[in-house]
Amino acid sequence: MHTILLYARLVRYGFRKHATYVAAALAGAFTNSVFGILRAYVLIALWQARPGLAGYDVLDAVTFCFITQAFIGPMQLFGGGLTIPERIRSGDIALDLVRPASLQLCSLAEDLGRAGYLFVVRGLPPTILGALLFGITAPDNPGAFLVSFTLGVVVSFGWRYLVALSVCWLLDDRGTMAVSLVLTTFFSGMMLPLGIFPGFLGDLAAALPWAAMVQIPMDVYLGKADIWQALGVQALWVAVMLGLGALGTRLIRHRVVIQGG
Repeated sequence: MHTILLYARLVRYGFRKHATYVAAALAGAFTNSVFGILRAYVLIALWQARPGLAGYDVLDAVTFCFITQAFIGPMQLFGGGLTIPERIRSGDIALDLVRPASLQLCSLAEDLGRAGYLFVVRGLPPTILGALLFGITAPDNPGAFLVSFTLGVVVSFGWRYLVALSVCWLLDDRGTMAVSLVLTTFFSGMMLPLGIFPGFLGDLAAALPWAAMVQIPMDVYLGKADIWQALGVQALWVAVMLGLGALGTRLIRHRVVIQGG
């Protein structure tokens, strides 16, 4: 019971911590909105030239554009969002590892609070603007979409947590961050729906964890996926990512002990 209360407080802490950076969040919302408008015109032109591409019509494509723009902040699609790399470099990670609460779950709880705040402040403005300027569709099943979105946030956290832990071995996360940015942007569906990718590449992209961050929640939003199958795939990737994260945490604890703390 005490552990549950701790994680609940960390969710609240994550929300309040990021609520202090209102100007930064609003600036991010403005940037996402501007790029959303530019993307929308590109996608409209593409779908007018190729009607029915990837099973979408023009309205679906515009909706895809603005909802995925709203995903950027909450899901931290461009990477980062965790303080673990800095704490590894400073040595403060040793204190985190000896605490009775799980480093991974504490980080997840705080990240969920961050995502909740950015969903409201940075995610809603692009969505509202897109609805006003172009018109977008409402979610086919709001409850299922909310669950899918939350699972996507957790998958994103799991991936970013692994990237953050890599600093323990690489000492510098700039290389892994750059690779993560390319993989997430290309394979998540952030740029274009993965259904556009041809043949084997499309099948591969849909099977990778990054699709669980953007493409699957969007398929649920647009009503183009079997809900239980989509949620099942996301839940599988949540289990895999958190499992790898738990293993990585054990490995860095061993490494800290071997290095003398």
